[in-house]
Amino acid sequence: MKIQMVDLSGQYKKIKKEIDNAVIEVIESSAYINGPKVHEFQESLEKYLDVKHVIPVANGTDALQIALMGLGLKPGDEVIVPAFTYVATAEVIALLGLTPIMVDVDPDTYNLTGDILEKAITSKTKAVVPVHLFGQTADMEDIVEIAKKHNVAIVEDNAQAIGSVYTFRDGTKKQAGTIGDIGTTSFFPAKNLGAFGDAGAIFTNSDELANEMRMIANHGQSKRYYHDRIGVNSRLDSIQAAILNIKLKYLDDYAAARRKAADYYDEAFKDIAEIQTPVRSKNSTHVFHQYTMRIKNGKRDELNQFLNSRKIPNNIYYPVPLYKQEAFSHLAGAVDFLPVTDMLCKEVISLPIHTEMTEEIQKVITDAVKSFF
Repeated sequence: MKIQMVDLSGQYKKIKKEIDNAVIEVIESSAYINGPKVHEFQESLEKYLDVKHVIPVANGTDALQIALMGLGLKPGDEVIVPAFTYVATAEVIALLGLTPIMVDVDPDTYNLTGDILEKAITSKTKAVVPVHLFGQTADMEDIVEIAKKHNVAIVEDNAQAIGSVYTFRDGTKKQAGTIGDIGTTSFFPAKNLGAFGDAGAIFTNSDELANEMRMIANHGQSKRYYHDRIGVNSRLDSIQAAILNIKLKYLDDYAAARRKAADYYDEAFKDIAEIQTPVRSKNSTHVFHQYTMRIKNGKRDELNQFLNSRKIPNNIYYPVPLYKQEAFSHLAGAVDFLPVTDMLCKEVISLPIHTEMTEEIQKVITDAVKSFF
């Protein structure tokens, strides 16, 4: 039995006719750049997210960079970011000459909390980038309250949690990525809403920020050949937009399939004391971009090797905290020790989870894990 971390081929086969027709339509139209399919997808995503503006871009990293550029931050301004996340989140901060302030995360949800944020704010803090890691939304109500109190902008990194819904204490619900000043996402093929190549998007309810970021993404042009500021070239091409517009219709079904697979894992591992299965936040639905558990007995690496020997895919997101990466070595001393982040980097391991999971596949995986313990 061939087991995959993500079965993109199986997912495609179920909607092959729709995808193929959409791609052919773009090819026949020859409207490859900023064509009708891009605008159609933009409008569909705005409706799904209930957000005023969606700005499609070339990839998720560009989305983060353009969002920070849109805020008008200056070199030396501090931007708070979790140290337990993918490098892109902090990378764009450094690229713009800003100072990434790397902080710890909650040991259960792996996300930033309001308490952690408030302790890191200084007079130089201008923005925070909460990451909705592995499929659920960070502690946004507290983060929003603290950010407002200190006049700190919020850029949500929603590359892993599109479709997750956050519930405020008064019962109000909002989609992940639409709560702060700006939200960003990636449509990398393995994401819950994945293109057939690189793609990304930015979300905001601010007309002013939307106009600024659209201009930045298009060479800083206010109109053709009139460049009001230094920008970049970041476009979502029409073929990817056509594919994403088809897949968006199935996004909630995809999340349900991932939750079903996660429930199976939870049940299988509930009696193994050394495993902490993913903790669901009480305020957020979980769309399980990854099924990431903690191995508490110091044997995470042995389990990783054991599963590899059985040809069972698994991954470690992430083995090295951002503040210990060579690329950020010039920040050495800015952070002495982040205990939760360091612990997670030694304990987390992710198992296959995708929309085409079957109980037969999951039984092979869970039997292997249980046999190890």
